[in-house]
Amino acid sequence: MTPKYLLKRLGQAILTFFVTMTVSFLLYQAMPGGPTEAMRSVILSQSGGSVDIDRLNRMIQLYTNVNPDQPMHVQYFNYASDVILRQDLGTSFFKNEEVTTLIMQRIPWSMFISVYALALGYSLSIFLGVMTAYREKSRFDSTVSSLIIGLNSIPYYIVGVVLIYFLAIQNNYFPTGGRIGSGIAAGYNPEFMLSLVQHAALPAISMGALATSGALAMRGNAIRVLGEDYIRVAQLRGLRETRIATQYLGHNSILPMYTQFMIGIAGVFSSAVIVEEVFAYPGMGLLMFEAVKTQDYPLLMGTLLVFTAISLTAIFIADLTYTLIDPRISVGEE
Repeated sequence: MTPKYLLKRLGQAILTFFVTMTVSFLLYQAMPGGPTEAMRSVILSQSGGSVDIDRLNRMIQLYTNVNPDQPMHVQYFNYASDVILRQDLGTSFFKNEEVTTLIMQRIPWSMFISVYALALGYSLSIFLGVMTAYREKSRFDSTVSSLIIGLNSIPYYIVGVVLIYFLAIQNNYFPTGGRIGSGIAAGYNPEFMLSLVQHAALPAISMGALATSGALAMRGNAIRVLGEDYIRVAQLRGLRETRIATQYLGHNSILPMYTQFMIGIAGVFSSAVIVEEVFAYPGMGLLMFEAVKTQDYPLLMGTLLVFTAISLTAIFIADLTYTLIDPRISVGEE
């Protein structure tokens, strides 16, 4: 990997982040009843309309990191400086807490169910992709492929509602919401860990349904690998089918899936906004949903920037780690 390639990818990630922040900031400011107007209305309603205009503007700046008296480009420069240099995302209108604090409280839970979902979805995708390719044109292949296509034709939040109805309401196998059961002390004990996994299971399965689409891509990669000479040699040597399918076929088919896996992190995090609302799971997705409902602009902008940063970081790591997955690939060369 050359320094030029590394700097190019880093520059692209930083540019994308700034473009996202700039466009989002301008759109929020241009919306009817934007951040400053919304905050002005809240303060005036709470004070009965008797607030000095200078004090009102100072309070707005305290919450939104934006001075409404300044030109738009100055407002943006001050906001970007606070975000980049001081990691200050402002203060939530309705929760009256710093946005950074609220996000740091919620993001570990969203990361937990996202990793849970990715582990379930991609493990199943890789296994099914390899097995359907190895048994191409069999009844198993056609049945599994049809099921995957049908599953990915259904919105993930519908899958979540169905899971709640059959597994939580009708049969009471899983809880319907929350992060842990009531009355359970947090700590490294079996009761807490079991409750943690049970409460995250349905949201993770629902989001993991997004990742099962990778089984078809894995199947296509594996079918191409099946035509390679080393697969025929392994079969002629009389190696077990399971060893050929996993060690030879699966290992060499998984590289294209790696990119999809890293980009899938962004997809899973974005799906958490709806899934956490459906399952009442208090993560960052639910926090963003609440910000949309209450028009809490600093909180909405902050969660959007964090989602963007996570997605760009995942893609950047994928670009840099290709050679670790397959040493035959050399990135950054002419």
